[in-house]
Amino acid sequence: MTSLDIDAGVAGGPALPQERRLVTAIPGPRSQELLARKAAAVAAGVGHTAPIAAVAAGGGVVTDADGNSLIDLGSGIAVTSVGNAHPKVVEAVQRQAAAFTHTCFMVSPYEGYVAVAEALNRLTPGDFEKKSALFNSGAEAVENAVKIARKATERQAVVAFDHAYHGRTNLTMALTAKSMPYKSGFGPFASEVYRAPMSYPYRDGLTGPEAAAKAISVIEKQVGADNLAAVIIEPIQGEGGFIVPAEGFLPAISAWCTANGVILIADEVQSGFARTGAMFASEHFGIVPDMVTTAKGIAGGLPLAAVTGRAEIMDAAHVGGLGGTYGGNPIACAAALASIEVFETEDLSDRAREIEALMLARLETMQASDPRIGDIRGLGAMIAIELVDPATKAPAAALAGAIAQRCIADGVIVLTCGTYGNVLRFLPPLTIGDALLSEGLDVVAAALAAEVAA
Repeated sequence: MTSLDIDAGVAGGPALPQERRLVTAIPGPRSQELLARKAAAVAAGVGHTAPIAAVAAGGGVVTDADGNSLIDLGSGIAVTSVGNAHPKVVEAVQRQAAAFTHTCFMVSPYEGYVAVAEALNRLTPGDFEKKSALFNSGAEAVENAVKIARKATERQAVVAFDHAYHGRTNLTMALTAKSMPYKSGFGPFASEVYRAPMSYPYRDGLTGPEAAAKAISVIEKQVGADNLAAVIIEPIQGEGGFIVPAEGFLPAISAWCTANGVILIADEVQSGFARTGAMFASEHFGIVPDMVTTAKGIAGGLPLAAVTGRAEIMDAAHVGGLGGTYGGNPIACAAALASIEVFETEDLSDRAREIEALMLARLETMQASDPRIGDIRGLGAMIAIELVDPATKAPAAALAGAIAQRCIADGVIVLTCGTYGNVLRFLPPLTIGDALLSEGLDVVAAALAAEVAA
């Protein structure tokens, strides 16, 4: 078998019927063939969540080689926020690919890179002069943000937080909190990385100012402001469990950084680009980071990432100190410009808020009759439920995994996350229809009920 297309005319994008459709059990026979090939050809460390062979996607669905259509509540981990294969993104990619596919911006610059940088400088929080640099992945953006911060401050130490996730490169593994599966056995890690306690309202019971005071005390005693180049934080934590800090936490951390000449880096890789109901999650908390890292939703599914920050900080690196062969690839830049146009012209931030209202209403109804749902949290179309033992609040990781598997078997892609593995996260495309989203939540509710019966 050399192709898994359902037929020669298969197409993604909004043309796909927006329906949940199960033709076979999941995985079906053709998906099983691909999974067998994967096991033989792909390194075992590369896992997968949904046991399907995807052949098309668009709107709020992913279809597989067996003809099944699954409701997508994951968006490729918050990547296809404008919808998979959005027509404007497809057209922009096709036009650019026909012109040229690569020159290396460091060799022969082109307008697309500059235009993306201009858009990011305009869109990210803050009315000061900004500059940007483009890369390939979120981890690469974070790594370069730390490089720039160290150069600008002439200090070495960096503080990240409990439950943080910043990537899988050596430095970003050091910044990431969770050992399995991201760090275990892969050390030693980069030095001069320190960790502070995060505001986690469901579990720490602290107000935002109290949690910030605790974190600042750790930073001052264990690192020292004079040694600290940067504090990096996800305004809403992603892999760590969609943790939304208590009100006042982020402003207090930001104020401390400003008072001590420490660069505040907001990692908006998962929370950026309308995902939370604002273009960037930082806006919800009233903070203006010195630097912002972005990726995922930036380019409609193509690999692109960026660091955007105060011009004087971004210009600290010497000429030639930043870059990469593929950074700001022209096709990815074309996709990003098209995606940004869609975010703005289709008002997807407003759509994310509509999704939030629908999801919270449904999830709160589930919680009212199911005490295993310990917490519901998130903003916009970045919502999660934390599953626990009702008597002790102990994390119920096995339950979360079982529910996710049931949902996938019933045609709904749901992802887990959290330091304790007990969080179900919902990241639907911002283009998903209300009826399809409601049906997906029906399946989640049925999976919860089935696990009670089991």
